[in-house]
Amino acid sequence: MAKSREVFICQNCGATSPKWQGQCPGCAEWNTLLAEPARSSARLTPANGRAPQIDGSASLAAEAIVEQPRLATGSTELDRVLGGGLVAGSVTLIGGDPGIGKSTLMLQTAAALDRVGPVLYATGEESVKQVALRARRLGLQHSAARMLADTGVEDIVAAATRLAARALIVDSIQTMHSERVDSAPGAVSQLRECTAELVRFAKSSGTAVLLVGHVTKEGQIAGPRVLEHMVDTVLYFESDTGSRYRVLRSVKNRFGAANEIGVFAMAEEGLREVTNPSAIFLSRHAAPVPGSVITVLREGTRSLLIEVQVLADASLGANPRRVAVGIDGNRLTMLLAVAHRHAGLQLQGQDVFANVVGGVRMAETAGDLAIVMAARSSLRDTPIANSLVAFGELGLAGEIRPVPFGEERLREAAKHGFTAAVVPAANVPKRTLQGMTVHGVTRLTEALDAA
Repeated sequence: MAKSREVFICQNCGATSPKWQGQCPGCAEWNTLLAEPARSSARLTPANGRAPQIDGSASLAAEAIVEQPRLATGSTELDRVLGGGLVAGSVTLIGGDPGIGKSTLMLQTAAALDRVGPVLYATGEESVKQVALRARRLGLQHSAARMLADTGVEDIVAAATRLAARALIVDSIQTMHSERVDSAPGAVSQLRECTAELVRFAKSSGTAVLLVGHVTKEGQIAGPRVLEHMVDTVLYFESDTGSRYRVLRSVKNRFGAANEIGVFAMAEEGLREVTNPSAIFLSRHAAPVPGSVITVLREGTRSLLIEVQVLADASLGANPRRVAVGIDGNRLTMLLAVAHRHAGLQLQGQDVFANVVGGVRMAETAGDLAIVMAARSSLRDTPIANSLVAFGELGLAGEIRPVPFGEERLREAAKHGFTAAVVPAANVPKRTLQGMTVHGVTRLTEALDAA
C-alpha cells in the first residue's frame, strides 16, 4: 500500500518544506513546521494527452460596467472606512485583540444589513443562544438576521446559498475547517482553503462576506500573510489598554482609500460612533502650558487635531534620554539635532520626553514643526497660545517643507475655534480663512519667531 506523502508547512508564514526542520526556511522562526498531507496539484487531461483549449477571458471594453449601490452597514464610521459601504461580492477581513469589540461590531452590522436583504451570521466560537443573549444586551433581539453555529465552511456556504444571503458574516475564520483538508482548524492549510472557498462563493454569488480574524501577540492577523492578499479589504481594530475608544483602521482596500480610520466608543449598549474624533484627542487646557502644541494630522480622508507634548528636563546621567511615545524615536533624535543646528536649541544635557496625546501614532511628517516648537517651549518654559496650530515637515537644512492637504487641515482647525496657524509658505491658502490668521514660513527660525 502506497504511503501518503507529507509536507511540512510553517504555521507562521505558510512556507512549505519536504522535510522537517527546526527553523523555517521562509520566515526563520523556530519550531513552526508541522506535517500535513500533501495535496496533488496535477490537472486532469483528456485521453489524447492534450490540455483542453478553453478561453474564459473577456474583453474589458466589452464588459458592461453597471454601478451597483453599496450596502450601508448602519454605521457611518464603518462605511467611511470601507469607502462608502460594502461592495457586493467583496470579502472583508477584520482583526483585533480579544475583547476589543469585533463580534459586537459584526452583530450590530448584521442587525442593520437585514433591512436590505437576508443576512447570515455564522459563528464557530459561540452557540446560537449565547449570540442571542448578547443581542438582547445590545438591544438587537428583534433583528431578523439568521444565526448559524457551525464550523464547516461547506455547510456555511450551502446555508448562505439556500438563504440567498446579501451578506455573510463568519466569526471567526480560525475556527473554520474544510472537508478537503486533513488538518486541524486554525492550521495554515485550513485557513487558506476556507478563505479561498469563501472568496469563490462571494465572487460567484455577489454576497458580501465579512471575516473575523484572531491576531497574534505582535498584533498581526493569525495565519500566513497570504490571507490578507486573498481578501479585498483588511481592517484592524486598535485600542489602548483601559481606553473605551476603539479605532478601526483600513490597511488594505480595493474599493476605497487605505489608512482610513473610524472611531468608536465602547458603551453598555455596544459600540457607539464618535463623529468628532478631534474632541477626544484634543485636551484644551484652561491656560497655556509650556511644551504643548496642537498639530493637524491626516488619517485617510479625515483631518485630526492632535496635541503634541514635549518635556525637556535636566539630565542626571552622562547620557541624556530620548523617550518617544507615538513618535518614531529616530525621527525625534533627528528633529532635535536640526533644532540645535539651525535654531540654537541647547538640548545636549536635557532628557527629552515626547508624547502624542490620546494614544495616536504619528506616522506622517506633518507633525515635525509642532514637535520642535513644543521642545523649545518646554526648554524655555514659555507657553504657546491655545489658539494656535502648527504643521509642516522639517528638512535637515532647517527648511519647512509643505505637506499634502494643507487647506483641509486649516479648515478643520478653524472649525474647532483656532484663530492662528504656523504652516509652510506653500500651504498658505489663496483665499483668507474667516477668523484665522495664517503665518507662512520657509525656515525653522521664522516658525519659532512666529510662534
